[in-house]
Amino acid sequence: MGMSQTAAEHFMIGGGIASLAAAVLLVRDAGVPGDQICILEQRPVLGGSLDGSGNATDGYLTRGGRMFESNYVCTFDLLDTIPATDDPSISVKADILAFNAQVPGFSECRLIREGQKAEDRLRLRLGASDIFDLVRLTLTPESRLDGRTIESWFRPGFFESNFWIMWSTMFSFQPWHSLAEMRRYMRRFIHLFPGLARIAGVLRTRYNQYDSLIEPIRAWLSSRGVRFHTGAAVSDVEIEGDSRARRVTRLALDSGETIAVAPADRVYITLGSMTDASCTGSATAVPALDDREGAAWRLWRRLAARYDGLGRPEVFCADTVKTAWNSFTVTLDGPEFFDFMERFSGNRTGTGGLVTFAGSGWTLSIIMLHQPHFRTQAQRTYVFWGYGLRGERDGDFVRKPMWQATGAEILEELAGQLRLTEAQAAWFSGARIVPCRMPFITSQFMPRRAGDRPPVRPDGAENFAIIGQFCEMKRDCVFTVEYSVRSAWAAVQAMTGRVPAPPAVVRTDNRPDVLLNAARVMLAG
Repeated sequence: MGMSQTAAEHFMIGGGIASLAAAVLLVRDAGVPGDQICILEQRPVLGGSLDGSGNATDGYLTRGGRMFESNYVCTFDLLDTIPATDDPSISVKADILAFNAQVPGFSECRLIREGQKAEDRLRLRLGASDIFDLVRLTLTPESRLDGRTIESWFRPGFFESNFWIMWSTMFSFQPWHSLAEMRRYMRRFIHLFPGLARIAGVLRTRYNQYDSLIEPIRAWLSSRGVRFHTGAAVSDVEIEGDSRARRVTRLALDSGETIAVAPADRVYITLGSMTDASCTGSATAVPALDDREGAAWRLWRRLAARYDGLGRPEVFCADTVKTAWNSFTVTLDGPEFFDFMERFSGNRTGTGGLVTFAGSGWTLSIIMLHQPHFRTQAQRTYVFWGYGLRGERDGDFVRKPMWQATGAEILEELAGQLRLTEAQAAWFSGARIVPCRMPFITSQFMPRRAGDRPPVRPDGAENFAIIGQFCEMKRDCVFTVEYSVRSAWAAVQAMTGRVPAPPAVVRTDNRPDVLLNAARVMLAG
């Protein structure tokens, strides 16, 4: 690969937002020349779980999208450095804020029941016992929740409430997921409670998150000499020493190539991946159900088996029935369905956020994205996205699990949920639909105990750090861009000593006005 060893090298294993953020921080804040940074990514493209691809002929694809909000202090500090692609005179941060001011999100149709907009969506349908359990959860120390599931805490009726339907579909929680993580979400996002039924306070990017975030960061890094090696899966990391003092000495790639790591070099390791082993289908083909672990999980398993203090990957990746769901991206050649949804929902396209069919077997949700959703999207094409949180259950109109449904059958189920006439269902004729199975998409939510996730700097680590969704950081929430960026910042601080520690997580749960507003919302329900 032509990597010079005359100066300290910084190797990034994985090309997701955590590695990209670490590279930006090294160049911007730690004074590391870009040509001393090398990013190794197993896929053909950078970005990890922040993606966007396809074309008008075959159909566009976004596997999913991460939620943004104004208190993502690490992420917005990073994005304030990066010029926006459409207008390099402003930053990506400024572009996000400008877009949300131009196209403010405020849902008029968060839930649908029996083909009708649910007018009771503003009532959370929480009983007194449910409210008590929610409050009790926020006040219970996390150390007392080790290994607990959400369903072990709440009564069965809680899972029928509007609160749970909106909360779980917004964040992708399942009853069997981590109670400790739900507690973190409750405390981290309690200021969003008044807007829960409206999805108010949630920020969106102008385009899909690859075009809006990854591509401008890649361009910024490339212009500074950072080296990208795609299609380069790291199969092994050799570590010498023990938990008192240890360092990485060699990287092994699937190709058979090895990279020597000198004592002065630094290695940033992304463990696991929530979109590892993703696979797609088509209008006539079901995504494969053969849930094999990809390179990111194989690497973590190999390291954890040999070295102390690197976590327990099997806690997160061993049961894909509990960590998978299927999403789908639909490309249409006409605006008819979008026009219908505007009339039905009361929201102009791009302003409404997630719409959930509350009683559907699949817990089906769709979002009518602001158009164009892809920066080079063909004219007169329209793209929307959806997913099924409970893909293991039968649909109501397609009597099979979503995991066994073709793209055409997913659209048939959607038409049934909306009670479309035969003529209206014809709007989907010729649609290019790309269903996508993600076996590990909620793996980071699985019930965990202390030690299941390694710290950013494991004991004795002299020249390596752990970044991404599967390291342990206090208070912040996984399944967010902020968690990955915060981990990158903490790693760069630990490895270089040239940057301050990342800013603290914003604690709105300590503000009396926020707590009072949240209480009012719950009691009103």
